[in-house]
Amino acid sequence: MSKRLASRRLENECLASERLTSSVEEASGRWLVSVKFISATADAHIRCRITQLASLLLGILLINTACGGGSNAQPAQPPPSTTIPPPTIQLTELSHDTFTNPSSQHATEVEASAFSFGSTIVSAFQVGRIFNGGASDIGFATSTDVGSQWMNGTLPGITIYQQGTFSAASDPVVGFDSAHTTWLISSLALANADQIVVSRSPDGINWGNPIIISTTPSADKNWITCDNTPASPYFGHCYVQWDDPSNRDIIWISTSTDGGLTWSAASNTADLATGIGGQPVVQPNGTVIVPIESTTGSEMLAFSSTNGGTNWTATTTISTITDHQVAANLRTSALPSVAIDAAGTVYAIWQDCRFRTACSSNDLVMSTSTDGIAWTVPTRIPIDPLTSTVDHFIPGVAIEPGTSGSTAHLALTYYLYASANCVASTCALYAGFISSPDGGNTWTTPTTLAGPMSPAWLPNTFAGLMVGDYVASAYSGGKAFAIFAAAQANAGTLFDEPIYTTTTGLAAAQRAATLTSATEQPVPYPHSDHPHRQFYDQEHQRAIPPADNEGR
Repeated sequence: MSKRLASRRLENECLASERLTSSVEEASGRWLVSVKFISATADAHIRCRITQLASLLLGILLINTACGGGSNAQPAQPPPSTTIPPPTIQLTELSHDTFTNPSSQHATEVEASAFSFGSTIVSAFQVGRIFNGGASDIGFATSTDVGSQWMNGTLPGITIYQQGTFSAASDPVVGFDSAHTTWLISSLALANADQIVVSRSPDGINWGNPIIISTTPSADKNWITCDNTPASPYFGHCYVQWDDPSNRDIIWISTSTDGGLTWSAASNTADLATGIGGQPVVQPNGTVIVPIESTTGSEMLAFSSTNGGTNWTATTTISTITDHQVAANLRTSALPSVAIDAAGTVYAIWQDCRFRTACSSNDLVMSTSTDGIAWTVPTRIPIDPLTSTVDHFIPGVAIEPGTSGSTAHLALTYYLYASANCVASTCALYAGFISSPDGGNTWTTPTTLAGPMSPAWLPNTFAGLMVGDYVASAYSGGKAFAIFAAAQANAGTLFDEPIYTTTTGLAAAQRAATLTSATEQPVPYPHSDHPHRQFYDQEHQRAIPPADNEGR
């Protein structure tokens, strides 16, 4: 174990020692090849850091039992060895949870989002995951020099732990409005009535207090995007989409034309559609296209606006969804990950088992559209052969700016189990990366980013063990950055799940692409191996009545 890694473990343990009593245990091995850690020195921690150094020199770890509402943390051995190649990519730790509120499971960070513009990359994520929903606050990590150095912090004014009024925060999504030179993070602020809020920053580092967007009775799974094409008639329009789980997941969209300062009254689609997890993107001509999972999880839908968000079309069907139930109570869903190339082609990717006999495992599949109405038949991303038992899920796609069509550069971060047929004690979780230099026609050999991880190392939620409902990829300076949560063995009952990125970025488009699925066909009559979605929301708190699931 490197000195940096030992120091990182000791920092977590020292935080725990400020909460409860301590005990001594032996240090365990780690899977990271190398970590560059960002820390902010505080006078209050000097005494603790001296203790850390002394313990490091003695080779002794100070380990404590820490509390956390609904905590899943428990001593766990690493998962069994697998055939997945070990990680060889250097990683940078972007942030770690330093909150101490007893309602959270510390030290956890989950659900990374990211957006890049020029040399700046901004990521946002949950910090201090709470079992029954959300986190202590939303964290951010920002680089202004193509990922060479990072600064981090937490958003002010949202939760009670950062001088706000909400009990927790969730679903952070990053956007940038180039017309108003403003960075935006949309979040779900949790209280008796959950609300969508947006935080604004001129530089991705200094953030203001949140602005409330939604007035619906409830809200879930927000996403934000802005029109950054100067020639577009709606240049400078920003769009936030969410659903209301108190009203059958009806879809809402609000628009801002002043850098997120004010927002229009929310509107619905022409057919009053319902759904969850929509991700809007904007074509160069200003058309907004929003792929979204249907409420029951049986279809991937899409809708659009051609007039700057004044009106929204009825939904059209991209495809049916047939997905495998991921093992070990891991929290996943066939939510889409969406990106758009420079010419306006939209790429939607989700987890799906249609290419596997008896829906034995998930692949990641992709459908594209140039108008949001007609979509290509989903194709399989050939991360592993059809004969493999690997299970793939939670995709996060990005496309390099300025590339399009047959030369579009795609970067895809995702999670996987080495074997779909595993249980909590045997599942080996990894983070992976794959890229395409030609618009998804062929793909490079996949890269292992992190793992193996045991599900027991992850925080628990109503909906299962969590790394996030989504994960992030971002391009800057011609390189791709995967941004994701990764866990290591718990220190007693204290977790160890920070947010990481690839230290130098991955030159994805320059690697030889040899993998293709062009001749593959789905199995006859594919179907999911589990029932339709049983809850309107991702937290599994609002059940869908049986009548709303019939025939859907």
